[in-house]
Amino acid sequence: MAPESGDLLPGPEEPVVAGRGVRKTVISVVVMPEPDVPLQLRQVELPELEPGGVLLQTLGSEVCGTDAHLWKGQLAGVPYPIIPGHVSVGRIAAIGAGGDGPRDVSGAPLRVGQTVTFLDVYGTCGRCWYCTVAHATTRCPERRVYGVTLSADDGLFGGWAEYIHLKPGVHVIPLPEELDWRAFLSGGCGMPTALHAVTLGEIAFGDTVVVQGAGPVGLCAAVLAQLRGAGSVVVVGGPDVRLRAASRFGADAVIDIGDTTPEERRETILAMTGGRGADVTIEATGVPGAVPEGMRFTRDAGRYVVVGQYTDAGPATFNPHLDLNQKHLDVRGCWGSDVGHLYRAVRVMARYRQQFPWTDLISREYSLAEAQSALEDVARQRVVKALIVP
Repeated sequence: MAPESGDLLPGPEEPVVAGRGVRKTVISVVVMPEPDVPLQLRQVELPELEPGGVLLQTLGSEVCGTDAHLWKGQLAGVPYPIIPGHVSVGRIAAIGAGGDGPRDVSGAPLRVGQTVTFLDVYGTCGRCWYCTVAHATTRCPERRVYGVTLSADDGLFGGWAEYIHLKPGVHVIPLPEELDWRAFLSGGCGMPTALHAVTLGEIAFGDTVVVQGAGPVGLCAAVLAQLRGAGSVVVVGGPDVRLRAASRFGADAVIDIGDTTPEERRETILAMTGGRGADVTIEATGVPGAVPEGMRFTRDAGRYVVVGQYTDAGPATFNPHLDLNQKHLDVRGCWGSDVGHLYRAVRVMARYRQQFPWTDLISREYSLAEAQSALEDVARQRVVKALIVP
């Protein structure tokens, strides 16, 4: 039986997705064959949808630092070739027939024509010790990630493609009508990741917050720190295009790492805080050496959240007595995000869309054929936010 389908799929020459006995359509996808190899544009067939499966017609997919790490081979367990793109938005083009039908995270039935995003993590078991006892689903050994740990040989499991296949059980979140899909992707994975980090930081009204890193995670953390009631927000990073964005989005001060030494940065922050240091510091750089530096930015008995070390970029050295124990420093690690963080990120971006012009963060949009240029621009920090728009 053919799945439900609507007129979102283009015209009669590009037919709807197939159930049994219905012909398939050839579409374009971007494939990362292996690390340090140019991306490829391939033609593949649309899948047959199982009961509960969903086909999205891709509106846009972000290009983030994770994609650059994948290209450099810095993540373990990646089943190359992959279709990159782990945070995406699309319109529901078809729904697999049979069963009760897929539902969104609020329990409402999904329908053809909706504009939705989805949690990139798929397959979390809900039964292991991490899922049930620790309530740390990001550590579930069964978790797989669209655009990262699902192979292109197995299906349309990445956003740099004309369509995306959502398997049954993927967590789907409709975008509110008032939230433009480009606005949501302006935050991309940076917003739920930053929301996780800021929540762990327990920012209180009036706190001085230092954010290390001016990429999407750092910029989103700076915005969320303001919404949590921070008294002042300082962004430490570069290059200039990202620091200008930080200022536009409300940072009280920016410190360019290209013009300063670590000691100069520390002295500047101490001068801003009466010699104490930041109440909360959030590391969002991915540079190991930033970690001991951030510990020294933070006041005694302050909180330090490390969110930027998503991949293994190497070791860093700190003094356990001076930087940690004597300071009574509270250090918290934060790796990734879960469906609750994504749901809240959508809500926050919709609610504060007038205060923060989210789409100003988008430096450029790229077609599928331009994906290599997009990847290189992000890797070299030439842009704030890059989108793939098929």
